[in-house]
Amino acid sequence: MEGVFVSDLIQPVRERAKFPKRVYVFDTTLRDGEQTPGVCFTLEEKMEIARKLDELGVDVIEGGFPVNSEEETETIKRIKGLGLKAKICGLARCVTADVDACLKADVDRVHIFIATSDVHLKYKLRIDEARALEQAIAATDYVKAHGLECEFSCEDATRTPLKRLLKFYRGVEEHGADTHNVPDTVGVMEPEAMFSLISTLKMELKKPISMHCHNDFGLAVANTLAGVKAGASQIHTTVNGLGERGGNASLEQAVAALTAMYRVKTGIKLGLLKEVSKLVERFSMIKLTPNYPIVGDNAFAHEAGIHVHGVLAKAECYEPFAPEMVGQKRRIVMGKHTGKHAVASFVREKYNLSDEQIRAVVERVRNLTVSKKKIVEGDVVAIVEGVLGSVPESERAAELDEVLIMTGNKITPTASVQLTFDKSKRVAAGVGTGPVDAVARAIQSALGEEIKLLNYKLEAISGGTDSLCSVEVTVEDRNGKTATGLAIGGDIVMASVNALMESLNRIYSKRR
Repeated sequence: MEGVFVSDLIQPVRERAKFPKRVYVFDTTLRDGEQTPGVCFTLEEKMEIARKLDELGVDVIEGGFPVNSEEETETIKRIKGLGLKAKICGLARCVTADVDACLKADVDRVHIFIATSDVHLKYKLRIDEARALEQAIAATDYVKAHGLECEFSCEDATRTPLKRLLKFYRGVEEHGADTHNVPDTVGVMEPEAMFSLISTLKMELKKPISMHCHNDFGLAVANTLAGVKAGASQIHTTVNGLGERGGNASLEQAVAALTAMYRVKTGIKLGLLKEVSKLVERFSMIKLTPNYPIVGDNAFAHEAGIHVHGVLAKAECYEPFAPEMVGQKRRIVMGKHTGKHAVASFVREKYNLSDEQIRAVVERVRNLTVSKKKIVEGDVVAIVEGVLGSVPESERAAELDEVLIMTGNKITPTASVQLTFDKSKRVAAGVGTGPVDAVARAIQSALGEEIKLLNYKLEAISGGTDSLCSVEVTVEDRNGKTATGLAIGGDIVMASVNALMESLNRIYSKRR
């Protein structure tokens, strides 16, 4: 597959597996995903997410649990009214009232469930196995009598004795259930055990098998893939892995692995994964960690010198597939691990700079990484602009050697500076309305002339408290000559001071 660089060692696994011809994606972001503590989608947000999931290519959208409220029922009905290609599903216990709520919501499919493990039967439902099976069959009959698709789940299936599981799935299958869903409700399975379970169910049952895995041990995606390898043809997922406790199987990770590693077809348009992830991230207000696989900000970001050098030479050195495949872009991040060669290569690739200018960019990047954790491409662009706009070192008349600033709630901002002007050392002090003003006055005193500030512009280049800032200063001397200086830095005061020194050197350059 073009743009995919996974290991050839997976090939024997592909050959031994019992992959279905196609895997269908049942997304439960709007139901199980909304059960994430602190998450609550509005009607408008649910409808927008549903539209995006449909555009993404999801086969079934579980819109919610209609019996919860009239509002929930109406929301699902509104989603159904959008006329999406995806089937709309509602969740229901094996209770007539729950199914009626799904019918009222006008769904295409009803996902019914009943607990089957010992702990759930004894302590939650307080009924025996026979009564639970009776309810499951009655609910299946009720759904099918109304002409809807029926998906049946044995809640806590992975802690249910296998003999009992088969009894329930066979029972509902005989009464018309269309899909058997296998929930790993508390995420206690591991891939080998899941493969074995689904293999057994696949041999004993006639209808398609579906996976619903939770991530309590971080194995939701691995267990989902193991189920597919054993022949399961549908997977339950949530965008960004949302869900109760540790969450559900991540849609992004599951479909990317199925496509890239196993060459299994899904209807998902992978190029939209990042866009859909960002939408759900915004509406859920659950921020993804930067190192989140596939769609995280750092999924295709490179900093370490060896890695950057390898990626610049050949992307597949450090990327399993092209970032564009999932709607991402490669980012080169400059930090303390980035070698000079990598910075220089990155700059040469994008800008036509002299060797002296490249050295200046590399030096500034390296100096800034001491105080800033990472420098992204936008920061480097600003640094390059600063170097391009700076007076060459050989033509600089004034250089700031040292600066000391004192400021506080009850302290008048005071600054002292030592600078070199025409090869002679000069020392002076100044006070001002703020630290930048105090340094400016000290510099003017050391130079022995008054400089008028015409314009001061401050901008943050990137987000975060450690963002680099860009300071642009325009000054005018006593003869009316003007000049603009630009400086980039992580410290606003020092960036302002450096921009002022740059503008002064331009003034002196014009005089000469």
